[in-house]
Amino acid sequence: MTLSRRSLLGASVIAVVAVALAAAAASPGVSAAPTWIVFSAHPDGAGAPQLFRVETTGAGLEQITKGALPAVAPSFSLVGTRIVFSRLGSGIFTVNLDGTGLQRLTANARDTYPVWSPNGKRIAFIRQHRGEWRVFTMSASGHEQQRLLKAPPAGRPSWTANGAAILIPSGGDLVKIDSQTGRVLKYFGMTLDIQTAQTLTVSPDRRTAAFVGPRRSTGPPDCGEGRCQQFGLYVAGIPKPHRPRLVVGDTGAAGWSPDGKRLAFVSKGTLTLRVLSSGAETMITTGPHVADGDAPPAWQLH
Repeated sequence: MTLSRRSLLGASVIAVVAVALAAAAASPGVSAAPTWIVFSAHPDGAGAPQLFRVETTGAGLEQITKGALPAVAPSFSLVGTRIVFSRLGSGIFTVNLDGTGLQRLTANARDTYPVWSPNGKRIAFIRQHRGEWRVFTMSASGHEQQRLLKAPPAGRPSWTANGAAILIPSGGDLVKIDSQTGRVLKYFGMTLDIQTAQTLTVSPDRRTAAFVGPRRSTGPPDCGEGRCQQFGLYVAGIPKPHRPRLVVGDTGAAGWSPDGKRLAFVSKGTLTLRVLSSGAETMITTGPHVADGDAPPAWQLH
């Protein structure tokens, strides 16, 4: 009888705990962990841009980095708690999402566009070598820095899902290279502007690219009698390239949401989230801090 009662008591406790957990999950007062976007902005509208974080709901705006040199081109680690970024004029660094644990990985002043590999063990980035931007990789701690010798000149790198290859904008096309040697594996036949597509980003499923390109030439007042080139944000398919589709004009480089359904970019100093299917936009208020659109914002992966 004693054993039976204990068994029944244990079963009752388990049942109560299960019900409590289910109720907590269903309760409107219990919310999931927030999803963050990290971007560069000029603090109080002046000075070198620094990294800020904000929830996708627009809440929780906080400054992550401080300093006299620009902090740009953030990328989240696999677990979504640590960021790698470029400190222009100083090198590549990593930092926790709350601004603690700053660590310097490289000392080359012009290293930029660092991106974590899918398994979090390596980081790809670009560095000037003999006057051209070349792809390098290193361990997540900054060791084992190596140039991918067979890779062509490149813009921002994007890893494939298994980490065996890297996608790079190069020579007006998107190119797939081996992540160990840089050997060219595939040319996708895309038509990219050499100067503006260097911040190209790839969707999580590696089927679509987002990039900045020329839109049209017009003559607004600040151009005088000449014609000013205007630019826009485009998306295009990767496996089977099609004519690029203009998403929005006069904006900066874009970062992808984890599900690939939304883009985050800066338009006229404002961080903007846009649903690709409907075109619906959400403007994220950044207070007195003017967002910078030269590099793609980083969308937390979890």
